[in-house]
Amino acid sequence: AQQRMRIALLQYPIEWANPQANVGLLNERLQAIAGQADIAVIPEMFSTGFCTDRPGLAEEWITGPTSQALQHMANTYDLAIIGSMIVSEQGRLYNRGFMFRPNDTPLYYNKHHLYRSGGEAEFFTPGNKRPIWDFRGIKIRLAVCYDLRFPVWLRQDKHNLYDILICVACWPTVRIQYWDVLLPARAAENHCYAVGVNMVGTDGIQMDYNGHSVAYDTWLKDIAGFEDYEAGTRIVDFSIEKLRHFREVLPQWQEADEYTIKNGD
Repeated sequence: AQQRMRIALLQYPIEWANPQANVGLLNERLQAIAGQADIAVIPEMFSTGFCTDRPGLAEEWITGPTSQALQHMANTYDLAIIGSMIVSEQGRLYNRGFMFRPNDTPLYYNKHHLYRSGGEAEFFTPGNKRPIWDFRGIKIRLAVCYDLRFPVWLRQDKHNLYDILICVACWPTVRIQYWDVLLPARAAENHCYAVGVNMVGTDGIQMDYNGHSVAYDTWLKDIAGFEDYEAGTRIVDFSIEKLRHFREVLPQWQEADEYTIKNGD
């Protein structure tokens, strides 16, 4: 297993309801960091923006053009890509979190907590799986935006710990104060590194996004350092050895309460 994990946080504006343009934008940004990162994290619904009432934007998983492009980029730039997109499967729509891995099968997690106020619950089907992904020997848990508000869903299981929590989001400026406290809270209670990537700019329904993408180390210090509304990329380097040492010195996971979740596994 690797002892370090280099993660690129890509915070940038998304073209509303335009998958082809957004794939092109992503390709340019990934090209610029080729060879410098193990994982690139991009915003929620990166190919469309937070379009909850446009079923026509949904694509097939794996065989659709956006999936194909993501796999090609992962192979070309030798990194994993983590984000989310609208997927249609057996007549249902999902806000599908994904990890496209170089020369490997893509992994997915369907967003569980749908944002009712934004119309998401009306059109989308919630996922009920809580996968932990192993990439180059490091364990990753994905949350998609609104999932971040639900600590039980993201809670570490002491028999199956993860190393890095990654949250991809379209989290508007008007509610950014919650984002700013929820992600470090999840990092603290789960004793893990945490990465959150949000979009910036204004979307097609005039929602404003100021970003606040972050990467928290074991001391809850943000090591990414984005400015408000900045369109840019930051690469952070997490030491897994340091995290394991931190968990040995303060083994709070050993005291974690046992629990089961009825609506997920």
